[in-house]
Amino acid sequence: VLDWSNLHTVDLSEQVPLSNAAFNNGASSSVGLMPGDSVSLRDLMYCALLASDNVAANALADHVGSRIPNPDGLDSIGNFVAQMNALARSLFMKRALFLNPSGMDNLPKGQALPYSTAEDIARLTRHAYDDAAFKFYVAQKTRAIHVLRNGVDNPIEIKNTNELLDQDNIDGVKTGRTRRAGDCLILSADRSPESRREGDTVMVTPRRISVVLLGSTDRFRDGLGLLRHGWALYDAWASEGRPTKKGSTL
Repeated sequence: VLDWSNLHTVDLSEQVPLSNAAFNNGASSSVGLMPGDSVSLRDLMYCALLASDNVAANALADHVGSRIPNPDGLDSIGNFVAQMNALARSLFMKRALFLNPSGMDNLPKGQALPYSTAEDIARLTRHAYDDAAFKFYVAQKTRAIHVLRNGVDNPIEIKNTNELLDQDNIDGVKTGRTRRAGDCLILSADRSPESRREGDTVMVTPRRISVVLLGSTDRFRDGLGLLRHGWALYDAWASEGRPTKKGSTL
């Protein structure tokens, strides 16, 4: 959605009416969205990213999918999902398949299931963090959104499901849970950039670590432990001159 809005300079305060398509396939709204509600693109982003609202994810896909080229004549959400998979291929996410906007996997028996890997989710996280707006969204602990219902503005306070925000410089990213995937978590944290002089040139090195857990039994404890372990590995690697072996990077 952010890629699309940036490309076409779309105003994220644009209102999106929630059609019945946003509630298809058993999608549930953790913040209480209802058919006929109208919510801005920006607030739908907050609902999806902070509160893991499946209806908001579907509404975004329905809205954007109806406004992008659709050579295969798919329904608007299917067209958006096709673009999700095209983006995944462009990011070399070779073991990921999106089948819906929210990752829902409670699909009828015999149907294909969505899937991915920790490595591919890390690639997607890196791409998302290239957008400053995304970094701002996922760093918010709470957000007041506005739902227009029957012509009346209904403010709703939503909370970020990421319990580790602001610990150890953690500024995102996202929780997730399905029956098949278990408890999942993406964390990202940064340190101040390092600068060093080489002759007349000052070299600045940004420092950020992302952690991806899939199927964790204690995702917040495990995530914090892995993040701290990652920084220890980083410090050891930096002290050795940052050697890089072929195939060791994403």
